[in-house]
Amino acid sequence: MIATLINHVRNYLTRINNAHLSSFLSHWPEPDSVPRSSIKSTLPVLKWLPDTAKASAPNEVMVVKQLTIVANDLAWGQTYSSEDFGPEFLARYGWCELIGNRGIIYSNRMACGFLLLGPEFEYPSHRHEAEEAYIPLTGPTQWKYNNNGWVSRKAGVPIFHEPWMPHAIKTDAVPLLAIYLWQGGDLTQKSLID
Repeated sequence: MIATLINHVRNYLTRINNAHLSSFLSHWPEPDSVPRSSIKSTLPVLKWLPDTAKASAPNEVMVVKQLTIVANDLAWGQTYSSEDFGPEFLARYGWCELIGNRGIIYSNRMACGFLLLGPEFEYPSHRHEAEEAYIPLTGPTQWKYNNNGWVSRKAGVPIFHEPWMPHAIKTDAVPLLAIYLWQGGDLTQKSLID
């Protein structure tokens, strides 16, 4: 089932047909890559996962539904601790990695997974060494780059962050589920908060 999810993600990303996204996909592991076993874990933010299927656009709903089916079989994690932002932040934040150093499929060239943020949540301005792409599967969501103001972005439109570019995310009533891709640099780096 997890292999089916990974195939859905790759097919979805390929259909977007974006040149910049293609550079990330060029590092995608071979289809016959052997999956690693992972320790299943859940997080409080997963209570909003069923809401993401209702908030996803038609092109995104298949990936969201497939994730919902296997979510409890994945290793959900958090980069931050209560000391960083407090327990309220952690209750509305989490990710799982499908491909990468921590992923089900190992890769040291790229990381790919899901970011899930609860409603009425702000992920403050942060930055990291890796180049990043987000593809929101729900929306609209507010995004901020560098010192610019908030911009509303809809589902299915890729968002790119160059290495070390400060960026922030804010949700309203709709939770955010997004595919993330990282390439270059430290693929497990804890982001620096601005």
